[in-house]
Amino acid sequence: MISYNLRCAKDHVFEAWFQNSTAYEEQIAKKAVACPSCGSKKIEKSIMAPSVAKGGNITTRGGGDSADQLTPEVMQSMLVKIRETVEENCDYVGTEFPEEARKIHYGEADHRNIYGEATEEDAKELTEEGVEFGRIPWAQRSDS
Repeated sequence: MISYNLRCAKDHVFEAWFQNSTAYEEQIAKKAVACPSCGSKKIEKSIMAPSVAKGGNITTRGGGDSADQLTPEVMQSMLVKIRETVEENCDYVGTEFPEEARKIHYGEADHRNIYGEATEEDAKELTEEGVEFGRIPWAQRSDS
C-alpha cells in the first residue's frame, strides 16, 4: 500500500491510500478519486515529506532520537529523499521559477507544483509579494 497527499482544484489537501502507484494513476485517469471536502475530481499529488524510520535504524549522537542529534549521513539521506519526492511530483521550471510562481500566485496559470532556481533577490521579492514557496537544501545524489 502507498499513501499520497492529494490536492483538489480548490486547494483542499487530503490523504488517500492506493495499492501501488499504478493503481493511483488508473484511478485518477478514471476520475474515481474525489475530494472529501468538495467532491472535485480534479486531483493531483501534493508535496509530501518522505517517510523516514524513527526506530533503531537511525544512528544518533548521544543516544537520543531527536532530529538535532541525527548524524550527517542520515540527514543527507533525508535530503536526497526530499529531492526525489520533489522531482517526482513537481514540474521543473529552471530559472523561470520566480515568474512561474508569480503566475500561479496571481491566477494567471493553473495551480501546479513547481521547482527551479531563484536568486536571493528573487526570493526576497517573492516573499514581499506574498508568494508562498519553500527553499530546500538541494542534496547531491550519490550516483552523480
